[in-house]
This record gives sequence, C-alpha cells and structure tokens, in this order.
Amino acid sequence: MTSTKPNILFLDDFENAFANTPAIMALADRANLLLNSQPLRGQALTDGLATATGVVLMRDRTAFGAKELDAAPHLKFVIYTGTRNNLLDSAACEARGIPVFNTEFGPSKASTCELTWSLILGALKRLEPGMQVLRTPGADWRQNLHYPNLCDILEGETLGLIGLGNIGARVAKVGQAFGMKTLAWSPNMTAERAQAAGAIHVPLDQLLAESKVVSLHMVLAPTTRNMIDAKALAKMRSDALIVNTSRSALINEADLLAALKQGRPAMAALDVFDVEPLPNDHPFRTMPNVTMTPHLGFVANPVYATFTETVAKHLDGLLPR
Repeated sequence: MTSTKPNILFLDDFENAFANTPAIMALADRANLLLNSQPLRGQALTDGLATATGVVLMRDRTAFGAKELDAAPHLKFVIYTGTRNNLLDSAACEARGIPVFNTEFGPSKASTCELTWSLILGALKRLEPGMQVLRTPGADWRQNLHYPNLCDILEGETLGLIGLGNIGARVAKVGQAFGMKTLAWSPNMTAERAQAAGAIHVPLDQLLAESKVVSLHMVLAPTTRNMIDAKALAKMRSDALIVNTSRSALINEADLLAALKQGRPAMAALDVFDVEPLPNDHPFRTMPNVTMTPHLGFVANPVYATFTETVAKHLDGLLPR
C-alpha cells in the first residue's frame, strides 16, 4: 500500500544530527523522514524532490532555487537551519507561494572564533607533524621539525583581520591576549570601530603586507567574492599564514593554490572550500603547508541542538496530525 504520509526531505545532514534528535524521530508516525547524510546531486536530488512535501536544508550546502522548485511539484514548505542561507532563492519560493522557515544560530560565533584560533595555533605550532611523529612507530623524535622549520611565537606579531564584525571582534580579543598587534580592514571600516575592538584601521594593502596572520571574517557578496586574489596574495609576507573560516569564495582558490606553491604566503589554514566535501584528489589534501578542517566553524553540539530542536518545532506545527 502506498503511504499517504507526507515526505520530508532532509538534505546535507553530514553530522547525522536529525537522526540523533528524538524530537525529530518522534515525527516518523506523521511523516516519512527522508534523511540524507550524504550530498544529493543531479538526478538523485531531482528524484528526491519529486515526491517531497517539505524540504529541510542543513545550512547552505545545496543550491535551492527555481530549478529545484520546478522539480518539487508537491512542495508545501522549506525549512533551513541558521539565520542566513546564501544558496536559497527566497524570492523564487515566495513567487511559488511556498513559506520559508528558519532557526536561530545558537552560539555559532563563539564556535567559529574558537575554531579560527585552533587553526592558527595548529598551523603555527606545527601540531600535525608533531602528532604524526608520535603516531609513527620508530619515527625520529624531531622528524620534519628541524630548525629553521620550528614553531612560531605569536607574542609581538601582527594579526590582520579582514572584517571586524561579531566574529572578527572576538578573534581580535584573543589575539590581543596573546600580545599581538591587531590591524583591521573592511569596506565600511572606520577608525573608531576598529579602536573599539582594540584594533588599528589600515588600508587592505598595508594589512596584507604587515600581518603574520591574516584572518577573513567577511560576508560573501558580489563585491567580496574573490577579493583575495593573486595580486592580494603577492603582497603578503613570505612567512605569513592566511586563515579562512568564513566563506571559501572570498579567496580565489586557484590563486591561493598557486601562491602557496610559490611560498607567499607560507601557509594557509582553511575550514571552507569551493567544493564540499573536498574532493579526494584536491591538491590541498597533500600540501604540508595547508592545515585543514572539514567546515567545522559552526559545527558544535550547542549549535546543532538549536538547529534540530527548532526544526522539530516547525515540523510539529506544519505536519498533519
């Protein structure tokens, strides 16, 4: 017998958060919960949308616009996690008369700040090669950790922040606790705003040229896409570290790859990538001067508790009883 329950398509739940939330799973008697922990692309996405009554988007991991709406003739609502989704065409949903709901973000800004500093410290303190030594039986005690390729010290160095919003300001405070001088730039930055965060407002070129660590904390927009390109990267110090826990497209990925091979900047610490999951054959995976995490900036238990419990409340109000 064909089920008459509505089909709720959950996309891109890489963390298996929805399946591990009792309030979500308790709705299984009222709807078919189509949980996907791997990306649906191409025909697989089209097939999933064909019978979907509702779609739940875990962050902006899948583009959802007119094309996807056309593939979903039975769609009644869309829910996304977080407060912003750069890949959701809200206007197209409105034109189709499909309501869109979202969740709050929880303590994601704290999480992203903490991950930013985890990447900075992991890269500059050479944690990955150090751990590898201890995990490899018989390895030399200082394998790949020979002078002058030892750890760097942050005290007295310069931190350059591109963007000084909520997350950037948090990152600035930690840098100051380490004894770093902090420079800041954004298109609408003022000297007063920078000073309030303990930073100095300087032109972007100066920030790039002087900073040991350059960390990006900008919103992606047409004016900021590929803002860090080959020309910008060439202005950085040869011993600098560039960090991106914001949006991959702020940096031209091909230009960054080329710059790292040329040694300016010396290192990159990345949490975001143009294609996610990062392809197995991507050059970043094997470059010793790249420290990486799989887009974990906002991925934390308290954040996902906010996501999943709010989605459950939305669904409870939307599903038939």
